Amino acid sequence: MKNIPVLFFLLFSIFPTAQAQQKHDLLLWYDQPAKDWNEALPIGNGRLGAMVFGGTKTDLIQLNEETLWTGGPVDLNPNPQAHQYLDGVRNALFNDDHTEAVNLLKKMQGPDTQMYQPFGDLLIHQHFEGEVEGYERSLDISEAIAKTVFTAGETTFTRELFTSAPDQVMVIKLNASNKGALNFSLEARHELEATSKINNGQELVLYGKARINDDENGNPKAIEFVDDEACRGMRFQWRVKVMQHDGRLSSDSLLHISNATEVVLLLSGATSFNGIDKCPDKDGKDEVAALLGPLDAASKLDFEILKQNHIKDYRSFFDRVSLKLGNAEVPQLPITERLKKYKDGQKDSALETLYFQFGRYLLISSSRQNGQPANLQGIWNNQVRPPWRSNYTVNINLQMNYWPALMCNLPEMNEPLIDHIQRMAKNGQETAKNYYRMSGWAVHHNVDLWGQTNPVGEGTGDPKWANWSLGSPWLSQHLYEHYRFTMDTAYLKHTAYPLMKSAAEFCLDWLVEKDGYLITAPSTSPENVYIHPTGYKGTVTIASAMDMEIIWDLFTNLIEAAEVLEIDKEYAAMLKGKREQLRPLKIGKKGNLVEWFDDWEDEDPQHRHVSHLFGMHPGRQISPWIDRDLAEASRVTLEGRGDGGTGWSKAWKVNFWARLLDGNHAYKMYQELLRSSTLNNLFDTHPPFQIDGNFGGASGVGEMLLQSHLDNIQLLPALPDSWDKGSVKGMLARGNFEVDIDWEKGQLTQARILSKSGSDCSVLTQEKIRIKGLTAKEEILELNGKTYYLNHFKTTKNHTYELSRFD
Repeated sequence: MKNIPVLFFLLFSIFPTAQAQQKHDLLLWYDQPAKDWNEALPIGNGRLGAMVFGGTKTDLIQLNEETLWTGGPVDLNPNPQAHQYLDGVRNALFNDDHTEAVNLLKKMQGPDTQMYQPFGDLLIHQHFEGEVEGYERSLDISEAIAKTVFTAGETTFTRELFTSAPDQVMVIKLNASNKGALNFSLEARHELEATSKINNGQELVLYGKARINDDENGNPKAIEFVDDEACRGMRFQWRVKVMQHDGRLSSDSLLHISNATEVVLLLSGATSFNGIDKCPDKDGKDEVAALLGPLDAASKLDFEILKQNHIKDYRSFFDRVSLKLGNAEVPQLPITERLKKYKDGQKDSALETLYFQFGRYLLISSSRQNGQPANLQGIWNNQVRPPWRSNYTVNINLQMNYWPALMCNLPEMNEPLIDHIQRMAKNGQETAKNYYRMSGWAVHHNVDLWGQTNPVGEGTGDPKWANWSLGSPWLSQHLYEHYRFTMDTAYLKHTAYPLMKSAAEFCLDWLVEKDGYLITAPSTSPENVYIHPTGYKGTVTIASAMDMEIIWDLFTNLIEAAEVLEIDKEYAAMLKGKREQLRPLKIGKKGNLVEWFDDWEDEDPQHRHVSHLFGMHPGRQISPWIDRDLAEASRVTLEGRGDGGTGWSKAWKVNFWARLLDGNHAYKMYQELLRSSTLNNLFDTHPPFQIDGNFGGASGVGEMLLQSHLDNIQLLPALPDSWDKGSVKGMLARGNFEVDIDWEKGQLTQARILSKSGSDCSVLTQEKIRIKGLTAKEEILELNGKTYYLNHFKTTKNHTYELSRFD
């Protein structure tokens, strides 16, 4: 150090490096332990998750494993009489007999889904003398590492935790600043019947079995056994191994470590889940072998190697996208205080950036290749009876989880959804055949680990959610969007197209002709209620706008895909004809987009679902660039719905307003999401916690800054006035482009577009631009009194194109 010039040293000390500043920008930190689960901090590697509370005397680490669910393989025909009622339902609807239609639909329902289960709790009971001072707990989302630091007496204690994807273990390092001052005990517990024990004096083990039935209202410890051959509950086990220590180990019912300075713990766990068609007990995999493999391998590695493996893997995804808004310094306050000030109206653009990146962090942490998709709570759940079973709700919520995956440069995180769609499609073929005597595949309101696809409700559920039947065409949109972003024609040919075509076969069978149009019957607009002119409150109708838009979307995507693959020309021509026959969208007397079969009033005019705007987002049927009348009707509809709602509803409205090119209203909804629907750990709340609002919020930021759903790349389409200066780097656009954008004073200054596939490119801006090294074909467009410039040019694969404003 003495050889470093003093001036250089002083400058280095005063001004942090760019890397250090970025790290601080992406830090959630608190000055006290979590009071409850809604303040604990989430870590995860896609499969293993944990909520870290950061207690001093006792630290609770609540665990999850993505495959631990109640139940087993689904009965593919749980209601053999269901198909007998469909004609009656349709006749009742055509005769305007809503009561009879609802009664018959309830007879078509099947069992509810199973429940996602907690993996158990690891408790660290730490023993020390003195008052706690200098407490801080944090989650650094730039490296996916949680820390707790505090001082007691003369000793500073540090805990560092991360969950490694490459090594498939959770790693916990405890450290004391004074030699031999570290004393703690490890305890395992679970609300279900489970057993904990100590192995070889250095491993804490917990093992048990999930319930085979969902047992929503019964004894949470009950396990239903019919006979010895029956499918029993899923086995699970996790172990904590003391990998490194310089103290003394002892045990009774707990594992004790005393007089240590530094200790490294490894946690590995697994279940006996062996696929959706295998009994998790008698046909399950060996969960002990599954957890011992990673545990033994990781035990041979030094802590720093494990840490670097984890950081390298995580940052290979996270670092792809950066966002900077303005020049404001990050407030040196805990997140709880920053949130409070933000809710009181104080500007904090760094918090807005952090929330966007936190959404990306959660997706990386809860959805990894070869794993399960993120459920209603990602992978984080502490209840044996979680809200809404913590399942996959496919009338909006599962899809919202994946809106940011592609645009935010995380296509690998999209793959678990695609894999589960394939599993759902297999079971959904049986549902379509057994429930409706139809071809293709059908998915209804709720899905679980086992790929259940039947209408739920068990004969008593409200059809406004239980009997919603168009999950397969909506999920098919995600299949095609993956192609549009990646331009992977092999994937399109072998995976997406066959699944999309099968979903279309169901839709073609589901549609019926009325008054010269193709309509759906029965139909709902999840999960809303209308007031019929005769006075009754209805939930079931025919030809809801959402149904028509979803089917239009699927047919359009299939027609395009067939052209790309140069196949099925006659089939595509047939779909074009059917698409023309779909009952068109209508504008109501208030200038609104009509939601139901007719222009009826809503029981709740500000209902959280805005399902009839599917065609604007995530669809591409409605846009100011396509039909200004329908776009204006959508605006009127949104104004009528209001700016309230649950967390995920506000997140969807961010995306809606961005698609309407109204950046200020999109930003207002983003603020509403942070101010009134965000918990202290930045989780979205419905209430209670649902993760879709986090993902929908991240998507909304992406839509404000970059849109590509209309076959061009629109830069800064909905930039709010409050974000007058900034930059975003690494966003993806359809056509397999990677885009960087810089702007000042609300105007584009420069952009870089990397062409990954050599696709033709069209760029839409409000500024006249030049493209370095080439002359583009320019069109001048007008919209809402504004001038736009659309530049077309051919690209070369792996070449970056530099755009700048033409001053």
